[in-house]
Parts: sequence; structure tokens; C-alpha cells
Amino acid sequence: MALTRRQKQVLDLLVNFITRKGYSPSFEEIGESLGLSSLATVHKHVENLERKGFIRRGYNRSRSIDVIALPGPVPFESRKSRRRSLPFEPQALPSSLEFPLLGRIAAGRPVEAFPTSETFSFGDFSNRAGEIFVLKVKGDSMIDDHICDGDYILVERVHEAANGEIVVALVEEAEATLKRFFKEPDGKVRLQPANSQIDPIILPAAGVEVQGRVIGVLRKY
Repeated sequence: MALTRRQKQVLDLLVNFITRKGYSPSFEEIGESLGLSSLATVHKHVENLERKGFIRRGYNRSRSIDVIALPGPVPFESRKSRRRSLPFEPQALPSSLEFPLLGRIAAGRPVEAFPTSETFSFGDFSNRAGEIFVLKVKGDSMIDDHICDGDYILVERVHEAANGEIVVALVEEAEATLKRFFKEPDGKVRLQPANSQIDPIILPAAGVEVQGRVIGVLRKY
């Protein structure tokens, strides 16, 4: 979703402030930095950024804005066509976006929790050789792989994939889809959904262009 010029300024300020200080600015600091005298105007810009999926706010604590996506110009085009494109330029998330890794949690029998000094950082993804970008999932074709409608997938831009990898593929230079990739022995490619109610897509290899492979899944509750 596109940003207005002022929304982009607010988002850039948030990224720079958090990167330098490790916490988010107050509404007063945002307004002062951008020459906005009305806190209501600042609140509206922040609210729009959250609605568009670029930030997340915690409503029970101060300085609680987290940047979760970055915008940019248009990427992701076919070798032969620009008819289908993604809305943002792939960008690595700042390595400063990290959270304490406090241990393991049992989803079956309870286990004892041990405090650690480790952290989880989105920089762990951005350190890969390829470009990393985020897409929001629409539909339930991959639900049996625990990728649900409304989830966010982290994608590494590649143009080749191994059998069984979950990929973002451009089909016949027109539609992008999320499926498991398989090479068939007859020179075709099978894009396999993870949903028994949906048929696979089988096409000549020339009709399928791999645009990236999934390296992670994020879900908001």
C-alpha cells in the first residue's frame, strides 16, 4: 500500500530514531522533528502507518511503536513483462529490530524455562546473500503448511528453486502465486498447493518464473 509524502517522512523518522536510540519517539518528538504543531495530525499519520501495515503499536506502554515493514519503489518484474509487480522494493529490515530470546516454550508437555542472553533479530534474515522482502498472504492454498490468510511471508529473491521449496512464482507472465515447486520429468513444472481442496498448477517450465523462496512466516494476533 502506497504512502503519502508525509507518511514516508514519519516512517523514515521512526526508523532513524529507533536505530539510533533503541526506542521509539514520542508523538511530541515526532511533531517537533517534522514541524507539526498538532499532535492530532501526528496521531493520524501514525494511525495510517499502522493501518497500512508498516508499524505496530503497543497500547499499554509508552514509546511503543515498532517498525515492521519498509516501503520503496516498484520491484519484481518478469523478464519479458512489467504487467505484474509487487508494491515495494525488497529491503532488509534494520538489524536493530531485535527481541530477547528467553528460551523455549512447550507446546506439548511442560519444560523448564532457562533465561538466556540471546536475541532474535530480523538482521538474521537480512544477512542472507539475496534481497529479502515481505508479502502478505491472501487465500488458504498453503494452509496445510501452516501459512494462513493474512500471514506475512519473508521471501528471499531468487530465480531458481529446488524441488519442494515454497516459492513465489510468476505464472505465464501474469499472476504471482505462492506454492511448492516441483520439476516434472516431462519438462513441466508443478506448483503444488498445501490444501487438498485445490488442484496443482502444471505448466511447461517456460511458463513459470520463480521470483523468490519463502524463508520465514510472520503472524499478527
